[in-house]
Amino acid sequence: MLSEKAKEAIRVQMKRYPVSRSALGHALYIAQEECGGWVPGEAVKDIAEVMGMDPADVQSMMSFYVMYNKAPTGKYLIEVCHNISCALLGAKLLFDVLERKCHLHPGETSEDGLFTLKGVECSAACGGAPAVQINGLFYENCTPQQLEALIEQCRAEGAPKENLYNAAYTPERTPKDGA
Repeated sequence: MLSEKAKEAIRVQMKRYPVSRSALGHALYIAQEECGGWVPGEAVKDIAEVMGMDPADVQSMMSFYVMYNKAPTGKYLIEVCHNISCALLGAKLLFDVLERKCHLHPGETSEDGLFTLKGVECSAACGGAPAVQINGLFYENCTPQQLEALIEQCRAEGAPKENLYNAAYTPERTPKDGA
């Protein structure tokens, strides 16, 4: 399932740590990117094989963290934080916008495959609540009107121009010095 290029990228990440299994998070991101935004069971087996782990250990980490997608996602993954700060400052209004504009509830993908909505427990952006992420890009202090505009922008683009997933977790892909 995973290409040799992806397997080699996992091996490179493993060499960065004294205990190679510490690269499991990177490995899951590499697989998720290669598999179009999610990690199928076959990829879990490949990761386990490359890293010399039991597939159950890979699956355990994947199921613990919400940033690893266990099913196919839309082109735009919209994550709305609904923890206490975001809830108090309007997260429900953002979910209402997504229901009205995209006919989505948390855990669903739109019929056109453009949007997937996830409700997340904490996006670590309490100071900018309510917070929304679209393909890893943060939108803090997000109002319903701003979210509506973002949805329309996504529809007009048809596919993401920017995606911070993976780049934020693999240093060699993170721009340096503003480049």
